[in-house]
Amino acid sequence: MFKVTTEPLSIDEAYAAVRRDDCGAVALFAGVVRDHHDGKKVLSISYSAFQEMAEKEFARIAEEARARWKLGAVWIAHRTGALGIGDASVVIAVSSAHRAEAFEACRHAIEALKKMAPIWKEEFTETGRSWVSG
Repeated sequence: MFKVTTEPLSIDEAYAAVRRDDCGAVALFAGVVRDHHDGKKVLSISYSAFQEMAEKEFARIAEEARARWKLGAVWIAHRTGALGIGDASVVIAVSSAHRAEAFEACRHAIEALKKMAPIWKEEFTETGRSWVSG
């Protein structure tokens, strides 16, 4: 499944979506809003996205991963709107028969998403706000 949503992201939902009897490995990545960036205290972050295009890009990333590794399933979700410290902004789950493929494909997915998906991050700090590149 691939989605962009304003709702909180669920690790349990991601795990359940990729868990398969023929897969002995599930790798999960959660990107979480941290309290600092470039020496500044972060108060919150807001994400915006071109939803339809982002979801198509998530599907393309998953297909690229499936072409490189033998995978069971791939789940990619990104949250938009205002997020506080500790909120998950992105969750990726990948299943495969073996751990190496699951880890490698999960890493590939987050790196590709950061480079290619039409998602923008605005960061709010004590000194103001700014747009942050992936």
